Amino acid sequence: MLEGGNRRPDTCLQGLRSRVFNLQRRLARSLNMIQLRTLLKVADNSGAKEIRCFHIQHHADDAGGQIGDIVTGSVQKRIPNSSIEKGQIVKGVIVRTRGAYRREDGSYIRFDDNAVVLINEKLEPIGTRIFGPVPRELRHKNMIRILSLAPEVL
Repeated sequence: MLEGGNRRPDTCLQGLRSRVFNLQRRLARSLNMIQLRTLLKVADNSGAKEIRCFHIQHHADDAGGQIGDIVTGSVQKRIPNSSIEKGQIVKGVIVRTRGAYRREDGSYIRFDDNAVVLINEKLEPIGTRIFGPVPRELRHKNMIRILSLAPEVL
């Protein structure tokens, strides 16, 4: 019999290792997402250059957003003489993330920046052009108009 009861030291370590592994997995999952207060580049010609995310629809506060999710944010930078003002509250669809996004076929896709396309209440893009590539997963989220305006669909 071991000191301190009948538990073996290696079973204690296994329990600790599994808890640490689960924590690391949860952290890695959350770091690959768009979180609150994330600065997002605007990938259209609506007039805004950058927004700060402060709400992700249909997610808890501790969960992050992925490609195709709708975010609400405030405009941080804008193009001069545009109709969108700094500090204005806007909605957008996440079209690119730096963290890897796992596709249904098991492959991963990731981009160089975190970007959104601004949308109106009818979920249509505000701008008339979209800059940069967008993923084909937006088709499953019924963002067909964004796909048709994009120069490249990956």
